[in-house]
Amino acid sequence: MAEAGGAPLELGTSRIGKLLKQYAVPSIIASTASSLYNMVDSIFIGHMPGEGSLSLSGLAVSFPLMNLSTALGTLVGVGAATMVSVYLGQKNYKAASMALANVLSLNTIISLLFMAVMLLFLDPVLMFFGASQNTLPFARDYMTIILLGNVITHLYFGLNNLIRASGHPKLAMGLTIFTVTTNAILDPIFIYVLGMGIKGAALATVICQALALVGTMRFFMDKKNFLHFPKGLFKLDLKIARDCMAIGMGPFLMNAAACLVTMFINQQLGKYGGDLAIAAYGIINRITFLFMMIVMGLTQGMQPIAGYNFGAGLYSRVREVFSLTVKWALLVTTAAFLVSELAPSVAVGIFTSDPSLKDIAVHGLRVMNCAFALVGFGMVTGNFFQCLGLVRISIFLSLSRQLIFLVPLIYFLPLFFSETGVWLSFPISDILSVIVSAIMLSRLFRKFKLIESGKAEPSILGSQI
Repeated sequence: MAEAGGAPLELGTSRIGKLLKQYAVPSIIASTASSLYNMVDSIFIGHMPGEGSLSLSGLAVSFPLMNLSTALGTLVGVGAATMVSVYLGQKNYKAASMALANVLSLNTIISLLFMAVMLLFLDPVLMFFGASQNTLPFARDYMTIILLGNVITHLYFGLNNLIRASGHPKLAMGLTIFTVTTNAILDPIFIYVLGMGIKGAALATVICQALALVGTMRFFMDKKNFLHFPKGLFKLDLKIARDCMAIGMGPFLMNAAACLVTMFINQQLGKYGGDLAIAAYGIINRITFLFMMIVMGLTQGMQPIAGYNFGAGLYSRVREVFSLTVKWALLVTTAAFLVSELAPSVAVGIFTSDPSLKDIAVHGLRVMNCAFALVGFGMVTGNFFQCLGLVRISIFLSLSRQLIFLVPLIYFLPLFFSETGVWLSFPISDILSVIVSAIMLSRLFRKFKLIESGKAEPSILGSQI
């Protein structure tokens, strides 16, 4: 059922459990597929004859740069998705269409600037991120091609968020599954058959995203869809652009912080464990990322429901969707904890058969994820504030785990525990950040109760929309 103009009325009326399944399941499938998309590259690269371990280390060195690129993409895409959901709740369809157009303009500008700067200084940037003389050629080969396709990547992921936010989660899921399937087919052809090695993995990635972007653009150009590109496709609305980036600042800083943290991790692991330790982190990151992306799929399913009901002032439904999302997220992160502690050799063995690399990765996985069961609550809470447009709190929570807690621990603990100290910094920071998230959440829910009782106005929430 839809409101006038096509906005999904069900977001404000249907049962929360039904809605979360409807929106989260496609998002989970899409997010899981996205993580498998990255894992496929690592699996094929890790088993390259003779140079798999060094290639994995070179790929791990590229993670900070890819995180930075992702951060710039989320600055626009995630913020616009939140705005679209809230605007639909407010029945402001013109503003929702303008938010869509701004994604196209801003992502194109930002991605081109990022590509130009990074290609100009690629070698020193990769060395700063932890590359050695042995791994630099692999990291450079991979990132050069990825950067050349940076515009495609930014536009695809930014617009895919809006497909989901506009009430078409299955289409967003289908496009992501398409990229994963195509990448899994092209990877072995480019890497092994054509002998392109790590360059082939990067080229397969760009080609898959380009094909998916074509389908995405066709969807938003169809005027039969209530959310489509308005006249003046690249026209930039400065107010919407500013609000979009303000809301996207939380996830932007989270990803930018991830870039900084990964750089510190690579530097410390290189110092205390060498190239194999960096490669081990690359493997652990991929394994953990799979479960984190499932939780991200849950939060993406939560986003349009929470945003719509928040915009409509239905705070009890906002609380309900948060509570249900947390329950599901905790199941996922508990499963990750069990895999990490009970079957780490099986998980690591998917990526490498090098016994030395495998031993390091198994040890790191066990230590790094010993408190991972709690992470689901922290992830959902941080994204919950972002879903509501509560920018300052979202930014604070994004920074607390990674910069306030994790970075000092990464430098401090290795002084006493060597390489193990790097792995140990993760569970400690996870516990501390969950405590902070719980405090901030309890304050928000108290404000909800004050508004519902008529003792306060919605302005006390400090929304940026």
